Amino acid sequence: MRAKRMRRRSGFTLIEVLMVAAILALLAAFAVPALTNSGKKAKVSIVNATIQRNGAIASGLKQFNFDVGRYPDTDEGLAALYERPSSIDEERNIWQGPYMDGEIESLNDPWVQQFRYRSPGEFNETGYDLWSVGPDGKDGTDDDIKNWIER
Repeated sequence: MRAKRMRRRSGFTLIEVLMVAAILALLAAFAVPALTNSGKKAKVSIVNATIQRNGAIASGLKQFNFDVGRYPDTDEGLAALYERPSSIDEERNIWQGPYMDGEIESLNDPWVQQFRYRSPGEFNETGYDLWSVGPDGKDGTDDDIKNWIER
């Protein structure tokens, strides 16, 4: 009798392919939320770094205060870091700006919302309040990122 030749199997069975797909789906179910959450945390960190004591906006505001003797008021807003406010006499030559690079239109948080500014501050009474409305885009909610600590 002749020995039967064993056929070599090539490729994968349907069950093997489905098992691999199931494992990949399970891994994705854990990885995607973790990656999404880390992206949100990174954006919050960027905003904190921008508005806190040594951040880019804070540095511009400190330099403005040093030159002019006060922070821009609420009406002048952060635009005073880019262009001399009309309330500052040009002849006195005290405004030495611009205090930030670029244009005011590009000064947005990672959610493409304008930073909010108030001076004199309601919470930082001797300075200014600076905040982002956060991921939800609504002012006064729990996800707002602020330069003050609420008590």
